[in-house]
Amino acid sequence: MNIRKLLAIVIALLSMAAAGAARAQTLEVEMRQAAGAYERKDMATAVRIWKVWADKGNAEARTLLGAMYWSGEGVPRNHTEAARLYLLAANQGYARAQNDIGFMYGFGEGIPPRNDVEAYKWLTLAIARYTARNQERRDQAIKDKATLAARMTKAQVAEAEKLAKAWKPVP
Repeated sequence: MNIRKLLAIVIALLSMAAAGAARAQTLEVEMRQAAGAYERKDMATAVRIWKVWADKGNAEARTLLGAMYWSGEGVPRNHTEAARLYLLAANQGYARAQNDIGFMYGFGEGIPPRNDVEAYKWLTLAIARYTARNQERRDQAIKDKATLAARMTKAQVAEAEKLAKAWKPVP
């Protein structure tokens, strides 16, 4: 390989790395802007930013936008849309989305009918993925999972645990 080709490859790789870093920085900045807008009750700005990133496949944005649809903050209340967004993010391995979709399955909100096996599976996955920073959410998910287990058969719990072990994130 001659030096020009090698140099062209190096420049191309550096350009791609710089573009990726710029995108990551933009994501971080815009997600902070959206969170700030949400805190200020500027729901239109929060929805607009989170929708852009949710459409690009960002699990956190999908989850936060899903929460807005669940509660009806800044958008019409729509549990079906909330569940759709949570499920997309949950399948990416995002703990809060796994928790939220587990809750929705457990109570049959947005995803009829109620499905305790799916609820238990998603709560199991969320509990395993929550970090120490989210201890309160983890503790609540543990309580929710115990409530589910109390109304499930041993076969249902075994099936849910099998599904949780077999689960793989979708990029």
